[in-house]
This record gives sequence, C-alpha cells and structure tokens, in this order.
Amino acid sequence: MDKKIIKVHNKSDRPDNIVQKENETIEKCLEIENSLPLFMQDFFIYLKNGVALSTRYAYLQDILFFCKYLVSETNITKALNIKDITIEEFNKIKARDINRFLGDFCTRYTVNGNDTVIIMENHNRALARKKSTLTVLFKFLFRDELIKENIIDGFNPIRLPKPQPDAIKKLEIDEVAKMLDVVESGNGLTAKELTYWEKTKLRDKAILVLFVTYGLRLKELQQLNISSFNFSRGDFKIYRKRGKEVNMPLNNSVEKVILDYIQSERVPDDVLLEKHKDALFLSLQKTRITEKAIRQLVKKYSSLALGTTKENGYSPHKLRATAATSLIQNGFSIYDVQNLLDHDNVTTTQLYAAHKKNVKREIVHRFEWLDEFDKKSSPDK
Repeated sequence: MDKKIIKVHNKSDRPDNIVQKENETIEKCLEIENSLPLFMQDFFIYLKNGVALSTRYAYLQDILFFCKYLVSETNITKALNIKDITIEEFNKIKARDINRFLGDFCTRYTVNGNDTVIIMENHNRALARKKSTLTVLFKFLFRDELIKENIIDGFNPIRLPKPQPDAIKKLEIDEVAKMLDVVESGNGLTAKELTYWEKTKLRDKAILVLFVTYGLRLKELQQLNISSFNFSRGDFKIYRKRGKEVNMPLNNSVEKVILDYIQSERVPDDVLLEKHKDALFLSLQKTRITEKAIRQLVKKYSSLALGTTKENGYSPHKLRATAATSLIQNGFSIYDVQNLLDHDNVTTTQLYAAHKKNVKREIVHRFEWLDEFDKKSSPDK
C-alpha cells in the first residue's frame, strides 16, 4: 500500500517548509511511541510539552534501543515484543542493570544487515546521552509512582573529556580567504567537479559566506527561503532551536552574494514545483538542497583551503567555530558573539575566545608605565 502524502494546514507565521519538516519529525516520534509500552504514555506527554522536538525524538530513539536490549539480551522481561513489556518488569530493573547496559553492551554491539554484520561502537559522549535519557525516564516513572525505587543515584558516572580550546577545529582567516577564492575560481577542482561548479558556483559562494559570517547551524541555513530576506530593510529571518524566530542584519558582502545567486544563477520559479518555489538554495534537480549536499560541498571547498583530502575537509559546524573565533579575534565581546551564534551558555563561547593566542602577553606589552618602554610615547618625550 502506497504511503499517503501528508499536507500541513499552516496557520502560523512560520514558513511551510519548516512546519512540514517539524511535522515529519513528529510523525517519527509518534511511530516510535506506538511501538513502546503503554505505561510510558504520560512520559510521552511530558516529552511533547517539556523538551525541544529534536530532543524528544533523540530520547525516544534511545528508549526504543534500551527496550530492544531488554527483550533480546536480558531475562528482565518475558515479552517477545517491546510493546508487551510491563511496568511490573520495569520495577525489577536495578541501577546495576542500567550500568551493564551502558558500560558493557552499548560500548560495542553488532547489527545484522542483509549480507553484513556491522560492529557499532559508542564512546563516552554517546553513552552520556543514553544515560541522560534513562535518567529522565526513570526519574519520571518514580515521580509518577509507576516504579517504587528511585534508582538513578546508582547510575555509574561517565567521564567526558573537558573541551580543550586547542582541540577546536576551525579555519584561519587566510584559509577562509583561500576557500572563497577556490569557490570563485574553481582552482583545484577536478574536471568532473568543474562541470557542476559552473552551474552552482554562485550558490556555493553564498552558502559559504553565510556560514562564516553568521556561524549559522546547518539546519538554519538549509531552511532559508527567498521570503526570509527583506533587502529593503537589510535583514533576514532565521528559525533557531526551540522555535525561536530571529531577525539577522545583512551586511554588504552577504547581500551581494545572495543577490548575485538569485539574479544570475538560481532557476526561475516557473520551472519549480510549488513546494520548492520559495527555497533559497536549490539543487541541480530543482529541489531544496539537502543538508547532506551542503555538508559535502563545505567539505569539498574547505579541504582545498586546508590542502587535505575531502574526507578530512571541515563540516558546517567547524565553519560555525570559524565565525566565532574570527569575530572574537576582531575584537567583538564574547557576549555579542554568544548572542549572534545562539549559544545557551557563555562558557561555550569562551572556548572560542581562548583561541586568541598570547592575548595576556599582548595586553601587558602594550601597556607600559615607564616612558622608555612605552612604544606609544613619542621619541622626544
């Protein structure tokens, strides 16, 4: 039976493409919820109203994975299907069972494909997310008096490496210039890549300039529409995490590359399907460009700027880091940069500020009190 096409009747101010994308994620959430035990229904309501949609989906995926583990790898439940796991069986789960799941099973397990066996490995960051999900679940079930014991205090700690500023990957300012030169000239591209580049160079340049100017997230850029831009007012609208709507000011560079692309390269609306007519960035197939395609083009151009292979090229998130460090190096405060990049916590932004190398030495060397050492003093003084 063919899958029905889902249409969303959008009465909000948000663009149809964003509402449609959110609805697709909601449908995936509902599909997982329908396969999980019934006693979790109140927890699903809590997730629906209490966390961001992307977080809700991630939590549900983790819980589904844990329930599959209970059925296939343990004697805790007699259920053959996940939906048949009972709350009485969940009451048998102890902290040590969670610790075994996280510390033993999740670190390395196998997935059987059609012709292959895939070995899956999770490192501490992935384990910490799964632990966080189970902590939220068991805390809720205890609070709702569905389980008798609060077992979360017995969960083993998972040590995460402290983020090190020197480990942050980003492009230096001269590398950004080289990357933009590559997209403008085509230097370094293969013969096959050049055939595509001739048709997409203005689009690709606009994408890269937006990334390194604003530090946009991949999804924020991919969702941009022509109607997002108000050139007479000099701004454009983006939709951030948790549904936040933000107006971003346009500078001359960004306005130029966007208009160059729209006026000289983007195909006219009359050859597009209705749902793609407002999309800013289009693929050669005349559809809204995918996140995967954006990721690939960023890797391609950044790898040439870095002088490395495409596999070692940088992701859009590393262009976000590039924007942050470049702004700080140009004298903008970490609070201004935090606001521009939409960091929840200023400590995230401070990691990029640490890249301002030798800043203490520079400050004290330029702030001498004795005249003979003060380079700002005149020679006659």
